[in-house]
Amino acid sequence: MHSEELNIIASSVKEFAHQEILPHVMEWDESQHFPRDLFTKMGQQGYLGVLVPEKYGGSGFDYNVYVSIIEEVAKVCGSIGLSVAAHNSLCTNHILTFGNEDQKAKYLPKLATGEHIGAWGLTESNTGSDAMRMQCVAEKKGDHYVLNGTKNWITHGITGDVAVVLARTGDLLDSRGISAFIVERNFDGFTGGKKENKLGMRASETAELIFQDCKVPAANLLGNEGEGFIQAMKILDGGRISIAALSLGIAKGAYEASVKYSQERHQFGKPISSFQAISFKLADMATKIHAAELLTRKACELKNAGENVTKTSAMAKYYASEVAVEVSTDAVQIFGGYGYTKEFPVEKFYRDSKLCTIGEGTSEIQKLVISREILRGS
Repeated sequence: MHSEELNIIASSVKEFAHQEILPHVMEWDESQHFPRDLFTKMGQQGYLGVLVPEKYGGSGFDYNVYVSIIEEVAKVCGSIGLSVAAHNSLCTNHILTFGNEDQKAKYLPKLATGEHIGAWGLTESNTGSDAMRMQCVAEKKGDHYVLNGTKNWITHGITGDVAVVLARTGDLLDSRGISAFIVERNFDGFTGGKKENKLGMRASETAELIFQDCKVPAANLLGNEGEGFIQAMKILDGGRISIAALSLGIAKGAYEASVKYSQERHQFGKPISSFQAISFKLADMATKIHAAELLTRKACELKNAGENVTKTSAMAKYYASEVAVEVSTDAVQIFGGYGYTKEFPVEKFYRDSKLCTIGEGTSEIQKLVISREILRGS
């Protein structure tokens, strides 16, 4: 896609975010309200099926467009950006990538249009990065599987209409002992549990998934039994590009607010932007953001070309997420006392940014992935 087309799409998303999201940002944040009706509107705009082909009701765009959409939303609200990212890159993309034709035809149109919200269940209370020790199990019984267990820290754990769930069908610690299933909210034995009360990203719903003798048709198995863990790792490769984009949006939002404020705020008879202590901070912020964006766009190029993206997406996610924290921290400092209040936007960027270094693999896990790829010669 040409940069001119990309800019047109980004401008459209920016306008939507300023009209539909910006007026409600702090209200949703304070009350931890997940605005389900907003997602219906975003589905109508094509933001929930960005990577889904048009034949399944999606937009059929590439990763460059996807990154721009996440970024523009996150500049206004990290929470909404996170939910858009999780819906697109985890649940919807898992079905798109590994589902058979029947599964794709059944689930993708409703997910792409926002009629359904998607969730993705990998993490458990005792297994975050150590996913092969998961306790959620699926037992084959005739023409269905019976799921038992709990998933934690799941985006849209209560509201999600469809969840892709990873469960153990084999032995503990066996990478071929985990399978992926499409679970519908109306299946008996499937409920949402505790909603987390979070530091940031508060308008993005995070909750438990609970399975008590939940019957899932065997037709809802994604791929073959035992392929779930390998599928999940591939989905996370692309998902990390989403978090890099989310990080970029938060960093840019904090940076743009800082530039504007530094030119408006006067001390000692002149704007604070004229003081080297502030202008050098802005220079550092801009440079880090630019570097993070180049790394993220490189990951997009590789993903669009169908090449191995494991190392580059991990680098992009690691670097961009750390930059989001650094830039939003500097933004609070530039705003001074006002930066510490909820009257100004940077305290929310500051709170939201930290999740980017944790979700979809911590910074430490990204360094593990990167170093493994380096040492195997990738």
